[in-house]
Amino acid sequence: MKRGIYMINWIAKVLPNVYQLGWGGDAGWGTSIFQTLFMTFWSAIFGGILGIIFGVLLVLTKEDGIHPNKFWYNVCDKIVSIFRAIPFIILLAFIAPVTQKIVGTQIGMKAALVPLTLGVFPFYARQVQVALESVDSGKIEAAQSLGATTRDIIFDVYLRESRSELIRVSTVTVISLIGLTAMAGAIGAGGLGNTAISYGYNRFNNDVTWVATIFVIILIFIVQVVGDFFAKKLNHQNR
Repeated sequence: MKRGIYMINWIAKVLPNVYQLGWGGDAGWGTSIFQTLFMTFWSAIFGGILGIIFGVLLVLTKEDGIHPNKFWYNVCDKIVSIFRAIPFIILLAFIAPVTQKIVGTQIGMKAALVPLTLGVFPFYARQVQVALESVDSGKIEAAQSLGATTRDIIFDVYLRESRSELIRVSTVTVISLIGLTAMAGAIGAGGLGNTAISYGYNRFNNDVTWVATIFVIILIFIVQVVGDFFAKKLNHQNR
């Protein structure tokens, strides 16, 4: 108990602006961490689903894919390329009307999910495409010779054989997504990035900026460690 009180007093003395923000409330540290985790988690889910769908379609419909289709390949390729080329901060404003239609508002955490999803899915789709293309073509041909359906090849060959690599690229994508949540503060989404800029940098409160940055680094470190663990584990299982 005494150590806890001593720590609180030390923070209040050495990091006064950090202490002033507190843990709860609209600008509290707990609130900021929750907002960052909320945006990262749901954007990773929605963006991940879109990324896998487009990544799989790009591999299936390419010229030497199992279902070559120039039209659909070009459509998917152009969609991914266009969204990947738009800077995220511009994407926030560009799709604001779409965000309004989907979630009923253009500001806040939920509103940020739409641009975050559309901002991260093209990057992930390319990563998925590369991961799936690394699967040994001999295994695909063997599956086809045994009468495997397209669904079987997708889930039992492509996704299963590349799962370790998919975990690695997913880790990189989530880390990039954490960075994008910082810019989502531009539409009032909150989060650690918004705390670092609005309550730290803009007010010359360097201690707030430092602590917010440390929290972001901790989150990234946790994601990296967990991702590396499962990637290595699945890689050993594939052997």
